[in-house]
Amino acid sequence: MPGEVGKGLQVGVLALQGSVMEHVQCLQKIPGIDIIQVRKPQQLSGIDGIILPGGESTTMGKLARELGILEPLRELIQDGLPVWGTCAGMILLARNIVQQDDVHLGLLDVTLRRNAYGGQLDSFSRTAVIEKIAPHEIPLIFIRAPYIEQWGREVEVLLELEGKAVAVKQGNILATSFHPELTDDLSTHRYFIRKIEQSLLRLYL
Repeated sequence: MPGEVGKGLQVGVLALQGSVMEHVQCLQKIPGIDIIQVRKPQQLSGIDGIILPGGESTTMGKLARELGILEPLRELIQDGLPVWGTCAGMILLARNIVQQDDVHLGLLDVTLRRNAYGGQLDSFSRTAVIEKIAPHEIPLIFIRAPYIEQWGREVEVLLELEGKAVAVKQGNILATSFHPELTDDLSTHRYFIRKIEQSLLRLYL
């Protein structure tokens, strides 16, 4: 029924490392979503969208490659599968990483800097209004977070902090430097679910 956010959707969470359960718990609060914790390539079949969680991007990328998930995931995203990367997930998606030659999925047309705000002790939080996501201020938690220094013409910046992009959208790709899954605010998760619904609607039109 119209207005029932997330009704009947199959949403994957890449479950190799990082803040997997935090995303799962947020999705569980949105009615009607079936959650698939993706640990092998077969589990990519049939999902309507996928979240790449925060964590350690090098470890996640290495495991995804070794388990045979990386290439089919790249193909699905190229074919239009909605994907949202938070923190390390953003790094997995990036086309260019400062002072790092190798990349993982390489689909998001940005140049970002890993651990740009410093280490674990330099973590911080603040609030901001991100108009495309919600009309009210939402909490933003940054932990060893990257930021985007440069972005291509197809990239829409949703939020900048001091001239650096920390939330962007490029077609079916959403990426945030911060961790909505570590807060009680579901605005960004609901926004991603709406993107999935819009993607499915276009398929059926």
